[in-house]
Amino acid sequence: MNQDHNKKTPKVSIKSIERIFTAPENSESTLAKIEQRISENLHGFLQENVAATSESIDQIKDDFVNTKIPDLPCFVSDHADFLLEKVVRRSVNTASPTFVGHMTSAIPYFMLPLSKMMIALNQNLIKIETSKAFTPLERQVIAMIHRLAYDRSESFYQTKTHDPKIALGMFCSGGTLANLGALWIARNKMFAASKDFGGIQQEGLHRALNHYGYEDAAILVSERGHYSFAKSADLLGLGRKNVHKIKTDSNNKIKVDALKFEVERLKRNKIAIIGIVGIAGTTETGNVDPLDKIAEIAKEHKIHFHVDAAWGGPVLFSKKHKYLMNGVQEADSITFDAHKQLYVPMGAGMVVFKDDQYAEAIKQSAKYVIRAGSHDLGKFTVEGSRPGMALLVHSALHIIGKYGFELLMDRGIKKANSFAKIISEQEDFEVITEPETNILTYRYNPKKGQAFDLDEHEKLNELIIAIQKVQRENGKTFVSRTTLKPEAYNFKETIVFRVVLANPLTDNAIFERILKEQREIALQLY
Repeated sequence: MNQDHNKKTPKVSIKSIERIFTAPENSESTLAKIEQRISENLHGFLQENVAATSESIDQIKDDFVNTKIPDLPCFVSDHADFLLEKVVRRSVNTASPTFVGHMTSAIPYFMLPLSKMMIALNQNLIKIETSKAFTPLERQVIAMIHRLAYDRSESFYQTKTHDPKIALGMFCSGGTLANLGALWIARNKMFAASKDFGGIQQEGLHRALNHYGYEDAAILVSERGHYSFAKSADLLGLGRKNVHKIKTDSNNKIKVDALKFEVERLKRNKIAIIGIVGIAGTTETGNVDPLDKIAEIAKEHKIHFHVDAAWGGPVLFSKKHKYLMNGVQEADSITFDAHKQLYVPMGAGMVVFKDDQYAEAIKQSAKYVIRAGSHDLGKFTVEGSRPGMALLVHSALHIIGKYGFELLMDRGIKKANSFAKIISEQEDFEVITEPETNILTYRYNPKKGQAFDLDEHEKLNELIIAIQKVQRENGKTFVSRTTLKPEAYNFKETIVFRVVLANPLTDNAIFERILKEQREIALQLY
């Protein structure tokens, strides 16, 4: 509201501001009712308040164009009314079992009160002075994930978990920063300080290359690698063009022979290979690279081997499927995303290190915080100030447990295979990538089994894009889409539907609904 400059601005009582920090509003307020409803029945609250809307982002943003900060405070309940109507109602119900399009799923009900406790404590994990209990808790969580991947001896973890001089891993807000942290360490290890060189941290990339006799530096990853590796190359001064994307086979796994060839070519041309990346659960298709074979190449050439297991890491809980991760224990670093298949809210990622000395390559201290010799975790992290998300991961690991996660992973993979079977039985749908984990892609194809010319192929691509957009706007069911180059389509760019099955409440009846709705939309558009 604009103030009339001829009038006196009303004064705000400090007591009224203090009350915001100390006393909640009465139990009849909108906020209190929301909190109670969420606590009693989270699924019911979302079902009632997150409504399917056909509004476009342009329509929604009209309610968020006023950039003037209000002069006067308002009641919390009044603002809650605004949020309920303008934000909650138009949000995406990622907890719905019909939302199977992205790597964002439902969270268990117990995360709500625990998140509230975490926020109320407002610990800052950069330093022990603001996280006295959270720091050892985070170290324990990192060690638990480290043990899941590397399974060292009991004495190793008793000795190393709380040693302030080392770090078994790094906590961060997600897989992008985890991958960056791993490659940051790999880069610094490669260009470490020597007698007449201060290390890349001090000297920079140009001097590092000159000192070690290299023309340039590169990162190797499959063409199904996550976009975060391009970001990392940018931030680390390598340049995005120096992310070398290795061809994949018909199962979307890196071609080992092509990787060997590229390693040898780069070495002949004096290109420093910062790291080789193996993907454990590709973003688009869920496939896992042959990690054991990549590990052999990395070991032979003494190259840092990083595994991006942001999605597929929890496969390690499954006795039935953990063979997919063979070789991961040879990785120098491994990325996990807790806000994916460990079922915690957004903002929790980790990278764990094979060697407890690796973090030394990025360690930094300051006089007023993260002091040398202190327990401060900020010495070993990309980020400075961080929330105590480890509390939520700790809770998930204990409340769900190893066997609970095994059940979730096994059921997710089983459901993906069930959906693939249902798709293959349809006359007008076809599976494009068979599920290896709990992701699959498929396509609407009214001429299934028939050859297409290029023009027909492009028209079908356009139709699939249109189907996906209409389905999203309808808000009843949702799948995402991506572009692949399947062998069955002569490696032409092919638009496909993409399904991610992490919600334990998704069932075969929902799969049937998804296909039925897509078919109905297609017939309207075709």
